[in-house]
Amino acid sequence: MWSQAYDPFGNMLLSTAVAALPVFVLLGAIGLFEVRAHVAALLGLGTALLVAILAYGMPMRMAGLAAGYGAAFGLLPIGWIILNVIFLYQLAQEKGEFVVLQRSIGAISNDRRLQLLFIAFSLGAFFEGAAGFGTPVAVTAAMLIGLGFSPLLASGLSLIANTAPVAFGALGTPVIALSAVTGLDLYQLTAMVGRQLTPFSILVPFWLIWAFVGWRKMLEVWPPILVAGVSFAVPQYLISNYHGPWLVNVVAAISSMACLALFLRVWQPANPMTEMPAEPAETHAAVPTLAHSVSDGFHAVRRAWTPWVILAVFVFLWGTPQVRASLDGIWSQKVPVTGLHDLVQRTAPVVATPQTEKAIFNFNLLSATGTGILFAAILSGLFMGYGFAGLVRMYGRTLYLVRYSLLTIACMMAIGFVTRYAGSDATLGLALANTGHAYPFFGTMIGWLGVALTGSDTSSNVLFGGLQRITAEQLGISAILMAAANSSGGVMGKMIDAQSIVVASTATKWYGHEGAILRFVFFHSLALAALVGLLVMGQAYVWPLTLLVH
Repeated sequence: MWSQAYDPFGNMLLSTAVAALPVFVLLGAIGLFEVRAHVAALLGLGTALLVAILAYGMPMRMAGLAAGYGAAFGLLPIGWIILNVIFLYQLAQEKGEFVVLQRSIGAISNDRRLQLLFIAFSLGAFFEGAAGFGTPVAVTAAMLIGLGFSPLLASGLSLIANTAPVAFGALGTPVIALSAVTGLDLYQLTAMVGRQLTPFSILVPFWLIWAFVGWRKMLEVWPPILVAGVSFAVPQYLISNYHGPWLVNVVAAISSMACLALFLRVWQPANPMTEMPAEPAETHAAVPTLAHSVSDGFHAVRRAWTPWVILAVFVFLWGTPQVRASLDGIWSQKVPVTGLHDLVQRTAPVVATPQTEKAIFNFNLLSATGTGILFAAILSGLFMGYGFAGLVRMYGRTLYLVRYSLLTIACMMAIGFVTRYAGSDATLGLALANTGHAYPFFGTMIGWLGVALTGSDTSSNVLFGGLQRITAEQLGISAILMAAANSSGGVMGKMIDAQSIVVASTATKWYGHEGAILRFVFFHSLALAALVGLLVMGQAYVWPLTLLVH
């Protein structure tokens, strides 16, 4: 048994600086020095291992096992999702279906702002609600590229859009995990997260279009933006406060897509924006021209959309607990990581009483979301006219295309797992927890930091949920409020976590430009997280009635 120590140098400032070294190396290499993502990830992993072993005293074998466990988790489920989404995209692209897809979306609106709103926000929220784990960014970024958005815009805007739905992603998994790790009531947590995120579900669509074209051109299309946001926010609030976490995003996303499409049948901007805004030359992509004179007909439009409808159906089915349980019943293996499982002990003040860390790799290949996506891709390929040999050839080409991305994602998750089992991530959280009356703001930023480090709102909730409850109770603040704030603040960190950025760069075939994407989204991530923090401060001290839970 090895027990974690959160101040190994007896000086919290120095311990925090050392704990942050892997983050500085990783993000600095990507964002400042333009190092390729897989090289930066290897550098970050090496730094994390050195900090864990030399600074925190973690046994070398345990540190290596933690890295291997994290790398395996990076490949399944995350890498498995990315590989198969890109496989489907490659199949559809080679058959030229995106030209028809583009014209069909143009039939809803030929305005680039509204196309972005429909795909990145409304449709992306559906995939977040049904699957999570990088699926929405991979799908929407690929679709935006097919519509002629530049790689930078397709990547960065997909990341910005994938924020407000994250806390209820994968059928509510982050909030369910938060309840399990904190011992707090699931329905009270769900209601509080819904209250915190409802205003941001209205704000984010406006923020998305502002980030795309600026304030003036955003105001030109404010009515449909408001429709998309409100039609998402109202169901999100009602379902989270009166039902539970499971169907929040799925129902809200369907509502948003339907209301936006119907509204655009009776309203169109006075000055449609059919061209892309000016960008640096290196970010340009060929922009397809909407062929208004071409009438594809119902059959062609149905054929173009069929692969994505099949994908949505399979992703939703694979996200339901009943289907997952059935598939796990056919075959699933839970493999304890011998030498790590139950041998690392978390201690106070991160937990009230010492607790051992589990390390069990869930080898659930059949029920993994990526497998559902693979089946959807194969079925779609057969529908589009591919034979067995053609599918195999395209899959091999896709595997070669994403090889560095898979390596990067594996290394990123390895970093997150090493810092988690070494306790260095808890050191960073404790540094923010020691902020007294400002804790509601900085506690929210702990959630943001947790997602930025781990790449997952679920992982951040598991990592810092207990700390949030303990600190809140010590300060006399609502534990429900601060545990929920961990998840709500965390959603804004999703756009800057390295795994999501690599997913976006892979989906847009812009691998090697992760630094540009990080710089594009960093301000938006930090600003939105700060706004969530200010809202939580208001809930704690100004609007205490918002703490009443049904």
